[in-house]
Amino acid sequence: MSDESQIEIPPSFVALYVPPGRIKPTLARAELTARYELCEDMAQMLVDTARTMEFSLGITQDDVLQRVGQGLRVEPTVVNESEAGWVVTRLAELLGPSGPG
Repeated sequence: MSDESQIEIPPSFVALYVPPGRIKPTLARAELTARYELCEDMAQMLVDTARTMEFSLGITQDDVLQRVGQGLRVEPTVVNESEAGWVVTRLAELLGPSGPG
């Protein structure tokens, strides 16, 4: 059994590659898995950076997420527009609820 078959890609990520009115993603399973792993790894790696930004700059978590989102869209990009949005959403999940604002 390959490692690839054991990776569970969340429906929220698969949805990025399913055109309206279709049920199958536009990417092959291997490519979809690779894109998901890249985005998940990126979100995981950004947790410490985001927390550092929040406390060192004295800004809210929403401001941090906005800045991270802008950074993900700077050329040359590693992720596409949809993936950037997914990474920011995933990062927000990993950071948990923000404190009282």
